[in-house]
Amino acid sequence: MKLKKLGSSDLMVSEVCLGTMTFGEQNSETEAHAQLDFSIASGINFIDTAEMYPVMPRAETVNRTEQFIGSWLKKSGHRQNIILATKVAGPSRGMPWIRGGQNDLDEFNIRSAVEASLTRLNTDYIDLYQLHWPSRNAPIFGQKEFNPELERSSISIAETLDTLDRLVKEGKIRHIGVSNETPWGVSEFIHTACQNQQARIVSIQNPYHLMNRSFEQGLTETCYREQVGLLAYSPLAFGRLTGKYTDNPSSQGRLNQFPPTWSPRYMRPEVINASAEYTKLARDFGISPTQLALAWCYSRWFVTSTIIGATNLQQLDENIRALDVQLTEEMIIAIQAIHARTNNPAQ
Repeated sequence: MKLKKLGSSDLMVSEVCLGTMTFGEQNSETEAHAQLDFSIASGINFIDTAEMYPVMPRAETVNRTEQFIGSWLKKSGHRQNIILATKVAGPSRGMPWIRGGQNDLDEFNIRSAVEASLTRLNTDYIDLYQLHWPSRNAPIFGQKEFNPELERSSISIAETLDTLDRLVKEGKIRHIGVSNETPWGVSEFIHTACQNQQARIVSIQNPYHLMNRSFEQGLTETCYREQVGLLAYSPLAFGRLTGKYTDNPSSQGRLNQFPPTWSPRYMRPEVINASAEYTKLARDFGISPTQLALAWCYSRWFVTSTIIGATNLQQLDENIRALDVQLTEEMIIAIQAIHARTNNPAQ
């Protein structure tokens, strides 16, 4: 397992990051601890979570993921051996159980979220603290185009950075990052931080997989020039790229367990068709669809770490072992041909 420098920070993170949004919904505390133990034994030192997890978000389960990680940290004594990342929720998006639904990226909400996460995680500091989504209107979560008609009042980037900067100086967080961001957003965070001498973002956590390569259109250059590392999430496109839904549309998994309204971009006919093409391609080359999808992410020069999630140790093991798969030139040409025809159907 290689370690890579995360952006302009001093953090050296494993090229595979354990995503934990199944903890507390699809995985019990015992199963969560087993995944954490297995990950550490496999060389992973990077754990990602969020205050709103698990998914699907519900009042009955909110914060369980951080609690499970916190109980593991207390029991295992591994705090010094891992890079721990979590996130603060942005404007409510229909989650009144998070600070009464009035949460936004202002000082009250960020500070309240940090203090609560520190308690749940049983730690004195967070290595990477991320903004889960922007305060402002931005084309994210399946919205393909910026729509000025959706404009709303929002917290300024300068105000958000001012709070994060104070928390860094207080030692409660070490570094900061963004998630579900755009080229403009990244540039504005960097520009504002430099102008006001505030803490600088070191990472961006955005979706990146075979059916959504929109990161390549603008963000690759922005992040390269500004030294912002990509943490690629949903590399298997909510399970679409594992081939299981191609084989059996009724397969057990998030797309069938949760309401379609939670992940509509992964229910599009063009996504279903593209996932079938990638599934066939993988099997034609003698590897699993999961291996093909993850090997693609693992091999991209601009991906610092790929966030993988699993509901059992067998899946987790396959995801990690995909590091050993080397894509040939013939495979890459075939992938690019599908990409040219399908044009980011899950963006």
